[in-house]
Amino acid sequence: MSAQNVLNELKEYLCSCIIGQEHLVNRLLITLLADGHLLVEGAPGLAKTRAIKVLAEGLEASFHRIQFTPDLLPADVTGTDIYTPEDGSFRFQPGPIFHNLVLADEINRAPAKVQSALLEAMGERQVSIGRKTYPLPRVFMVMATQNPIEQEGTYPLPEAQLDRFLMHVKVEYPNISAERQILRLARGEAMQQQPARPSQQLTQGNVLEARQNVLAMHMEPVVEEYIVQLVNASRHPSLYGERLAGWLDYGASPRGTIALDRCARAHAWLAGRDFVSPDDVQAVVHDVFRHRLLLSFEAEAEGKDADQIIDQLLNLVPVA
Repeated sequence: MSAQNVLNELKEYLCSCIIGQEHLVNRLLITLLADGHLLVEGAPGLAKTRAIKVLAEGLEASFHRIQFTPDLLPADVTGTDIYTPEDGSFRFQPGPIFHNLVLADEINRAPAKVQSALLEAMGERQVSIGRKTYPLPRVFMVMATQNPIEQEGTYPLPEAQLDRFLMHVKVEYPNISAERQILRLARGEAMQQQPARPSQQLTQGNVLEARQNVLAMHMEPVVEEYIVQLVNASRHPSLYGERLAGWLDYGASPRGTIALDRCARAHAWLAGRDFVSPDDVQAVVHDVFRHRLLLSFEAEAEGKDADQIIDQLLNLVPVA
């Protein structure tokens, strides 16, 4: 079975287990295909943790959850050298970061040193302990969650560190219809009636093959130019009007350009197409730009958020 077919089966399984969160499921798969990391923000109980756990069930890979707390240490994430009294040597004990899928639950609960240790591993794909460097798995994805409701005792991620995440997804409450389905699913699981699992697990080889297919997709120069112009408009908003310029202090980095390109390609590939269109770019740009735009005090005073600024960018920047 091809990687595309296996992944489509996995997507159907995820949607049958994660009711009312199709957007989150889609972004999880895009992040996996684009070889990046995902930041998910939402109120408690919206299936954020469940989503990546179900993904791990359908993927031939190891999974670990880290609950971030104020007393967590960097070594609790990366691992450390352990002294062996029998021979007087030190042996490296890998931390949970060495799994394929890692859930960093409530990342903003941990202090800056722990956040930096995690984000360095995400960016460099390696961990340095003492004089030695240890590579992380080729298939490696971190999904970090943060709770937007409680801010007391939290350590907000700096903008420079947020840029390490491929996408920032906001999870909303499900609608009434989905809520009814959630009740039925929970009741069925309590009676040990599980949704049918995919006939075949998605192997790491499938993931690597799919990533190559995504990168090889056809993209017209006009679509590539559209991506570049959107990023440039976020950096030089004065070219598109004084009002937009007054709302933005800093725009997306080159890492944002790469992220927008890869996410648009992955979005098109998941839709079953062999080319990337401007619609794919517009479908993912909010999640790619949301955490990369630094708004001015004027924007905050007017009640503008990043999504509204991105809407303005889409209105002002022509496709061709």
